[in-house]
Parts: sequence; C-alpha cells; structure tokens
Amino acid sequence: MTILGMALGASHTVGAPDGSWDLQTNYSRWVSRIRFTTGDELKFQYSAVVHNMVEVSKTGCDSCNGSSPIATFPTGNDVVPLATVGTQYFICGISGHCDAGMKVEVNVKSKEVRTVKRCR
Repeated sequence: MTILGMALGASHTVGAPDGSWDLQTNYSRWVSRIRFTTGDELKFQYSAVVHNMVEVSKTGCDSCNGSSPIATFPTGNDVVPLATVGTQYFICGISGHCDAGMKVEVNVKSKEVRTVKRCR
C-alpha cells in the first residue's frame, strides 16, 4: 500500500499541520518546507462560507486579481492534482483576503528516478 502511494505522489493539505486555507497561515513558510513533484496533489480545506480558492496566473497572483481564473474551487474541500512541471498560483477570491496574504505559489518539480548500480 505504501509503495502504491509513493508511486502516485504525495497529498499535501495546504497550510498543514499548523494551519489551513485561512488568513493566519504563512504560505511562503509552508511551501518552503515541501518539495512538490508531479503526481502530488494539493488539498485546500476551508469554510466555504468565508473563503474560496481560485487558480490564477502569476499576474493574477501578484495583483491579487481573480477575474480571469484558470479554475475556481468553491467547496471548502478542494483537491488539485499537480500534473505538470512549473509554477501554479492560488489565491482566495474573496475581496481583501489575497491582499491579506491568502495566496500561495507552488513550484512543481519533476519526479527524479534514481537508479542504483551495485558492484559485483
């Protein structure tokens, strides 16, 4: 079972273990502790009455503008697969929340396959 989970990738709950998708979590600190690779997934857990989650471009993230979203997630229990190498940007689309720090930039790396040569 563990081998299968490793082959498929890791599941990362945004902000965990100390926070979640909220106004208190330091997302720069959170992403700095994790190596995201293709096949991983992000889980955004939050109160849908208070927040949402919008995937945006770098420009949208930098300006906290979700008016041209790549995708919108409103459920409070959203899962985003990290399928490709590159950077993905997520913000809370509720007015003022992104400006207050509710945004995260995730840099996805390729899974490295290492082979081990054994001496004979």
